[in-house]
Amino acid sequence: MGQRTSYAPGTFSWAELATSDADAAKAFYTSVFGWEYDDIPLGDGQVYAMAKLDGSNVAALFASDQPPHWNSYVTVESADATAAEAAERGGTVLSEAFDVMDVGRMAVIADPTGAALYVWEPKTSIGAEVVNVPGAMTWNDLVTPDPEAAAAFYGELFGWTTQEIPDAGGYRVIKNGERSNGGIMPLDRERMGDTPATWMPYFGHEDVERLAGEIEGLGGRVFTPPTQLAVGTIAVIGDPQGAVFAVWSGDYDD
Repeated sequence: MGQRTSYAPGTFSWAELATSDADAAKAFYTSVFGWEYDDIPLGDGQVYAMAKLDGSNVAALFASDQPPHWNSYVTVESADATAAEAAERGGTVLSEAFDVMDVGRMAVIADPTGAALYVWEPKTSIGAEVVNVPGAMTWNDLVTPDPEAAAAFYGELFGWTTQEIPDAGGYRVIKNGERSNGGIMPLDRERMGDTPATWMPYFGHEDVERLAGEIEGLGGRVFTPPTQLAVGTIAVIGDPQGAVFAVWSGDYDD
């Protein structure tokens, strides 16, 4: 399995679901990925459900009054410094840095195109303990109407570089140092209307084709049917509460 003990700064390291129905979401994602859950009480009736794969933390979910969505996290050396720099470089600080018990410190920023991103300064928790296997996070895409502005912002903030893939509709691969770290996808306003810029996590799955055929029966929706790429297959899925994520079957990039 893709066990991890640390993440280099600038690496995606966690994904969490904000949902309108935590119990229903748990059942759905257990059916999709085989997740089990460890509920962590937060007080005032709030619960943070840690999603586990073979005993290792791979994601989380919690009940929220916001529209259901997935949050993507990037590891940083300092949440405070990253938030301050994001503001200086044209982004917006949606939440100033704060401590999350003893596990880490985090902040929430938005890039100049409007996509929210969470930054994580690890203490006792690195984030996902397993990645790049079926049932675990394997990629993150930014869908944005202005890829150029987004690439420039994150390049300054994290040192990311991007490489456009030929004949891929303007899709760019993000690199953190020499490692592939995600992608930037142009948002087609004619097709997607006023959909806001957003980050979308990918999770590995044994068989995307089979899963796509099962999603409707689980109460979800297939937004993008299975699409064959050079080294694997992807699909974009909506869960029963409306949160959107992608799935991948194929080769995994370490």
